[in-house]
Amino acid sequence: MWITFQHQGRYYRANLSKPLDIAIPLREGLETVNCFYAPPMETSPVVAGDFVGSTAQGGPLNFLNVRLNPHGNGTHTECVGHIAKEPYTINQSLKQFHFPALLVSIFPTKTDGGDRVIFREQLEEAMTETPAVEALLLRTLPNDELKLRTNYSGANPPYVHHEAIRFLVEKGIRHLLLDLPSVDREEDGGKLLAHRAFWAYPEAPRTNCTITELIFVNNSIKDGLYLLNIQIASFEIDVSPSKPVLYELEPV
Repeated sequence: MWITFQHQGRYYRANLSKPLDIAIPLREGLETVNCFYAPPMETSPVVAGDFVGSTAQGGPLNFLNVRLNPHGNGTHTECVGHIAKEPYTINQSLKQFHFPALLVSIFPTKTDGGDRVIFREQLEEAMTETPAVEALLLRTLPNDELKLRTNYSGANPPYVHHEAIRFLVEKGIRHLLLDLPSVDREEDGGKLLAHRAFWAYPEAPRTNCTITELIFVNNSIKDGLYLLNIQIASFEIDVSPSKPVLYELEPV
């Protein structure tokens, strides 16, 4: 099925029957992505009297409880409620689900202290003469399938400098997606400068803006403009496991 839409005065079309899934599958156990020392996702069957909600255990169907931490177990989309004292929820913050989106690949810069950081100057260079969009996808380099099963806890993974985030806000980015556990440094003393810069919190909270972390964009997907669909569960908390999907665009 094809759709045609207008963006920045130009018409594009996308084939909805050819999605590019950039979410990391949620799996039980340790052979999956994990961060911030979150316990791995677990499932257990509901047991009530003689009933067992597991066909593997002789039950008539699978009826499982799921235990997970969205921030630590796989691809997730979060809103300003992640850092706010006020009860903002992802279900109330994300009301639009399709966006023209720009995919950009960047090597984080290694600092003298050993951190790997995406700086403002790198984004300014990468986004020169690119179309105006509300959604940006950051793919860090090098990029390989280890990102599907890396345990980032205690590893000080790359992050985004808060001035780079300010640049994105100035550029009109309202939805940021990246293949890292967080926009901020793993251990930053609770400053959360990049989160605060993106959501302009607490000065003027951008309540309809989101950050999606722990995506995986295969190398077969080239940098450029796409149609993005962000799918979430309707959780009335700050975050939801999510399934962002890209669609290639053709000028009309």
